[in-house]
Amino acid sequence: MRKILKFLLISLSLLLAAELAFVGWTLSPRDREDALPQTTAAPETTVPETTVPPTTVPTEDYILTFTGDFTPGCMPGQFENPKAYVGTVGDDYEFPFRYMRPYFEADDFTFLNLEVVLGLDVGRQANKTFVFSAPEEYVQIMTTSSVEAVTLANNHTEDFGQEGYENTKRILEENDIAYVEEDKTSLFTTESGLTIGLYADSFYLDESEIAENIAALRDQGAQLVICAFHWGDEGSYRHNKKQEGYAHAAIDAGADIVVGHHPHVLQEMESYNGGLIFYSLGNFSFGGNDHPKDYDSAVIQQTVMRKSDGTIALGETVIVPICISSVSDRNNYQPVPYEPESEAYSRVLEKLNGTYSGPNVIPGYDYLRD
Repeated sequence: MRKILKFLLISLSLLLAAELAFVGWTLSPRDREDALPQTTAAPETTVPETTVPPTTVPTEDYILTFTGDFTPGCMPGQFENPKAYVGTVGDDYEFPFRYMRPYFEADDFTFLNLEVVLGLDVGRQANKTFVFSAPEEYVQIMTTSSVEAVTLANNHTEDFGQEGYENTKRILEENDIAYVEEDKTSLFTTESGLTIGLYADSFYLDESEIAENIAALRDQGAQLVICAFHWGDEGSYRHNKKQEGYAHAAIDAGADIVVGHHPHVLQEMESYNGGLIFYSLGNFSFGGNDHPKDYDSAVIQQTVMRKSDGTIALGETVIVPICISSVSDRNNYQPVPYEPESEAYSRVLEKLNGTYSGPNVIPGYDYLRD
């Protein structure tokens, strides 16, 4: 009789184990939790956690922040103008990013397009219509707001020649702000341990060079690759074919994220071949225009996941629709988030998802003068 009872108990145990294993493999983690019996009244029958196969989950998340053009300066001769950037900001270095600082401080990596020469009376002014410079002290706008890195690949960082450009780099280095130059690469490791590869270029890109630089970054140990491209048509809400070709080539070559600047307005974002493309993030704290025709912009916060097997993957993309000014009568160079579900908030999302029903290009667009 004992042998028969023992046989029946063993058989019953095997059937129960098989049933639990079936539940564990076929239901989602939430469903599995709900499906397990609640046995607080009989602890001796509680199912051990080890009977449910664990799922692979990320072990660490990183947040990366991207914005539009950052030009903390103005034209020569405009420094005394109370409505220009320097006249508005003065020595209140926390003013421009007052409403953005919480986003920057909560992330692992904030990356801006620095479109100005740092330092006054340095270098020879370029023979061009628009040139921008800023007091050397304005680097503190970034250091007081947790900005980690900038791209210098744009059409204004050499507004005062090589001397002005070298001075800008010196100031950034002395203040521990990383940078990437035109058609060059740079590695940056966050305090939280993510090694980011940066590659930047402007206007006349070359697909073979894009691929070579991305491969070099991977060889150097980049766990995530970001391309910063200065390109596109000013005032256009639609990216052009050249932008698309270069962006796709970058992702196909192994880049994870492509961030675009120069049009001064928002353009579409795209998910392509496992990567993300932001064709243009418009303006941010932009001293080139005190009365722009378009005040819409966005801050992007991208989650990057390090999985339990060590691989890196893109996670959630958070879009923060913003107005580039905190006052309504002019641009005061202080970006502020739009109210959720407002008309402006929805308009920003439409510009990014390609459903914007307005004109493709701002009529009579002039990015400095209205």
